[in-house]
Amino acid sequence: MARDTTDQRPLGSIDDMAAYLAEGSKSKEAFRIGTEHEKFAFYRADNSAVPYFGERSIQALLHGMQAKLGWDPIMDGDNIIGLGEKSGMGAISIEPGGQFELSGAPLETLHETCRESNLHLAVLRDVAEPMGIRFLGLGGSPKWTLDETPRMPKSRYGIMTRYMPKVGSQGLDMMYRTCTIQVNLDFASEADMRQKMRVSMKLQSIATALFASSPFTEGKPNGLLSWRGNIWRDTDNQRAGVLPFTFSKDFTFGDYVRWAIDVPMYFVVRDGRYHDCTHITFRQFMDGALKGEIADWQPQLGDWTNHLSTLFPEVRLKRFLEMRGADGGPWRRICALPAFWVGLLYDDAALAAADELTADWTFEDVVSMRDAVPAKGLAATIQGREVAAVARDVIAISRQGLMARARLNGEGQDESVFLGPLDEVVAKRTTLADDLLSLYNGRWNGSVEPVFEEYQY
Repeated sequence: MARDTTDQRPLGSIDDMAAYLAEGSKSKEAFRIGTEHEKFAFYRADNSAVPYFGERSIQALLHGMQAKLGWDPIMDGDNIIGLGEKSGMGAISIEPGGQFELSGAPLETLHETCRESNLHLAVLRDVAEPMGIRFLGLGGSPKWTLDETPRMPKSRYGIMTRYMPKVGSQGLDMMYRTCTIQVNLDFASEADMRQKMRVSMKLQSIATALFASSPFTEGKPNGLLSWRGNIWRDTDNQRAGVLPFTFSKDFTFGDYVRWAIDVPMYFVVRDGRYHDCTHITFRQFMDGALKGEIADWQPQLGDWTNHLSTLFPEVRLKRFLEMRGADGGPWRRICALPAFWVGLLYDDAALAAADELTADWTFEDVVSMRDAVPAKGLAATIQGREVAAVARDVIAISRQGLMARARLNGEGQDESVFLGPLDEVVAKRTTLADDLLSLYNGRWNGSVEPVFEEYQY
């Protein structure tokens, strides 16, 4: 989750807010890849969750990583809640239930992204091993109840925890018991943003199916392949889901702003203190709703950037695009997720082919597929076609895009090598969730405990 910012420049009109987003436009040569991944921390001794406080804890992991990396601590009051790379490019943060997250630096190639993830996990293991801590890469917590899941002392999470049950049935599960892999990608112009948003919004559920890895809850099968994907169907529907206006050929930065300002806020930060603002929308904030409640009630640019980070559509627009549909997973999938999207969105011919493939998909078609994928995975359909068949076509387009980029490693391989895990999924027609369920019903003898040993980092 993004680091909350403080920027005291006054916030002006809707046009100014749209212009702020437009400032993210870059030349194609400046396009970068920012990969984020989360994982569950657990004690090897009994597969229990790791709390924030203590000698062997999330707090201790952060201090240990700080000592190893030399990064700057990110504090919430007296508590360390993350680390920032001194260049400002990368960060380590913690999610509400102690999920440990790397927000990677913006890098030029997928080879660099994969090396970054590998180095992060190696350093983290060095720090965690003496504490008896390991990490699990799956989309959903397979064992712990909400009560067994620790809570991190982070102010925004306290506000969200109080608010979530008011606006959906699964918001606390989203916060405390899910993990994701995400990639952040650039756009060149408003027109480029529009096409990339439209294509990726339509295809996000294909990624959900390919990366499905959350079939267990509280030690038993939950009837789903992507529990995490299903959770997002009723977390907070005012700020989540598929956005119909992004399908328009006239979609603009301003359209996104006008949607965003009518979504309820979570907070504003003043002098390091978080003020609960869940009772107002951003538009009401701009109209003076906090006057008399807090001293510095006028909207600031930092308030806008923080608000943008609390919106949860399938694809999130900031000054870049965030692909948000995938479950967390083992190491190879940390590389496969950005490969999937870079191949589709960073090559003009591939982007045009993906746009053409999905051209006649309506908003209703896409929502229907999104609703079906968590339970059916690759067997879900859109316009009568199985997701498995669509996924095969989409991966082929992505591969062509990555081959056309021609970014080679030391062995002369292009970035398409990172699509291997997805090739396996469509070849076998089984997701990781399907494989986990087969193990549960077979060699694991109806227990989820072996997942901690066999799928740990």
